[in-house]
Amino acid sequence: MNIDLNLDLLKILPFANYIGVKARNKKELELAPHKNVENHIGTVHAAAQFTLAETQSGLYMLSLFPEFADDVVPLLRSSNIQYKFPATTELVALATVSQEAKEKFERQFLRKGRAMLVVQVEVKNTEGVVTMLGDFGWFIQRKEFLE
Repeated sequence: MNIDLNLDLLKILPFANYIGVKARNKKELELAPHKNVENHIGTVHAAAQFTLAETQSGLYMLSLFPEFADDVVPLLRSSNIQYKFPATTELVALATVSQEAKEKFERQFLRKGRAMLVVQVEVKNTEGVVTMLGDFGWFIQRKEFLE
């Protein structure tokens, strides 16, 4: 599997595609506001922002380890979300992982065939204001251990 954020999300992530999550470039996903993602006060629904951020975190996590992508099952195990500002414009999500966390994941995964990795995601509006921050805890396991 060649993980690239410029992929056809419909094929592998139908819900993200359904709400309109799109690749902005090779490192960021975006979501434009539209009626189907509005909440009762006319801003982008918390669940839509969560989906944008969670999708970004998963794709970013896989892009860090392309050599494992075909052989693993990643499952979201936890999340910690802070909504910071009402979202009314196009949103962009950017993910990061510390070098220390990446190295720890690699050591544990190579030793045990499974590991946890926390991906930080920042969602910003078109003015650069952070609307949501999230930490997404992924459990990644080799497929062979599931059989």
